[in-house]
Amino acid sequence: MRLLATLFFSLMSLSVRIASVEAPVGQIVFWRSGVALVPILGYLALRGQLRYGLKTDRPLGHIKRSLYGCAAMFFSFLSIAHLPLALATALSFLAPLIVVPIAVTLLGERPGIVVVAATLLGFLGVGLMLWPAMVGPELAVGTLIGVGAGLACAATTALAKTEIKRLTATEAPAAIAFYFAVVCAACGLATMPFGWADVGRTALFAFIASGLFGGFAHIAMTEAVACAPVSTLAPFEYTATIWALLFDVLIFALWPEPFSLIGALLIVIAAACVAFADRIGARLKGVQA
Repeated sequence: MRLLATLFFSLMSLSVRIASVEAPVGQIVFWRSGVALVPILGYLALRGQLRYGLKTDRPLGHIKRSLYGCAAMFFSFLSIAHLPLALATALSFLAPLIVVPIAVTLLGERPGIVVVAATLLGFLGVGLMLWPAMVGPELAVGTLIGVGAGLACAATTALAKTEIKRLTATEAPAAIAFYFAVVCAACGLATMPFGWADVGRTALFAFIASGLFGGFAHIAMTEAVACAPVSTLAPFEYTATIWALLFDVLIFALWPEPFSLIGALLIVIAAACVAFADRIGARLKGVQA
C-alpha cells in the first residue's frame, strides 16, 4: 500500500506538470484539492465512518495544519512547473534536513554526527542542482524559481508534519485529510481574481487526474500506516524518485543535467540517512566496540 501511495503521488505530480503548461498554480491547487474530496468521502462511506469520521474537537488545529500544508502544495506545484519531476521530487525530501538547523537554533538540540553529516550532504546536493543554472550563458531564472520553491516547500512541509503529529493524538487520519483538502480548495479558489486560464481538454483531464490520484494516494497511505509501523514504511517513499525520472525521460524526453542528477541523488541519500540515523549510529557503535 505504501508503494501504491508513492506511485499515486508521482502520478499526481505528473498531472500537475502537464496542467502547469496551461494553468496557473492556484487553479491547479483548487482542482487537485476539490476533486480529491470525492475519493476521500467515498472511502469514509465505504468504511462506515462518514457520520463520525469527520468530527473534531480541534478545528483551529486543522486550520493551522492545513494552511501550512496548503503553502507547501503551492510551493510544490510551482517547483514542479519549473523543474524536471526528478529534481522537484528530490527537493521534497529536504524537509527532514531543514528541521535539523531549526532544532539546533531554536530548541538547542544537539544532533548526532550522522544527522549533521547528512544535513551538510543534502545542502551540498542543493548546490549541485543549482550549478547548471549559475554557469550557463544566461541565468536560468526558471531553475532558480523552481529550486527556491522546492526549498520553501520542504520548509513548510516540515511545519505541516509537526502539526499533523500533534493532531494524530486525537484526530482521525481521514478527518485530517478531509479538512486539508477543503482548506486547500478554498485557498486555490481565492486565486481566481488573479486570473485563471481557459484551458483545453488536456489540462482539464490533468486537473481531474491530479485530484483523483492525490485522494487515492492519501487513502493508500492511511491503509499502509494502519498495517505497519511508519519507520518500516519510510524507505518505500524514496521510490518516488524512480517514477519521476521515468516520467521525465519517457513522457517529456528530459534528461537532468549530470550535476543536477548527482545533487538529487545526494539529497535522497541524505534524507534516508536522517530517517535511519538511530540505526546507523547503533551500527557504528557496534563496529567500534
